[in-house]
Amino acid sequence: MAKNMTGDGKAKVLEALNKARSMELFAIHQYMNQHYNVDNMDYGELAAQVKLIAIDEMRHAEQFADRIEDLGGEPTSELAAAVVKGQDIGAVFVFNANLEDDTIATYNQLLHVCRENGDSTSMKLFESIIDEEQEHFTYFDNIKEHIQNLNGAYLAKIAGTPSSTGLQPQGFVIRKAAGTTTGA
Repeated sequence: MAKNMTGDGKAKVLEALNKARSMELFAIHQYMNQHYNVDNMDYGELAAQVKLIAIDEMRHAEQFADRIEDLGGEPTSELAAAVVKGQDIGAVFVFNANLEDDTIATYNQLLHVCRENGDSTSMKLFESIIDEEQEHFTYFDNIKEHIQNLNGAYLAKIAGTPSSTGLQPQGFVIRKAAGTTTGA
């Protein structure tokens, strides 16, 4: 726990971290919904990338939760917004580019809350996550531009591509089967 933070300052930092966690939880749900829909539209390569970005967001949500717990807070499980379902392929990438752009702007504001309240650890966490969110924005914005500028030619090139991310399955059950879990 940060020794220089006052009760009010700590509360402000926890509120900032939980707001960010809520935004990450929304992004996870939104992107996974899109991943399945884009895959069902037969744009596997795009679906795979959206899935990988959702996994990045899962990691971010956990990083925020870990920091919240370090400060003695309770990580939220609330989503920042309702998932938008049934988007067509053109709308997905416009939506996501806007979402990432808004996230970067909000996280820059939340970073300042941490700085003003003497929490450099949370500030550094925001800085590193903002860098990754910028990469997400750039990807989504590029795909949005390809779809808008190349019309059907770009989507025709992507149609029928595989959605496999090449990720090795992980999780409790798989690790346990491999004999790599610890504990009871």
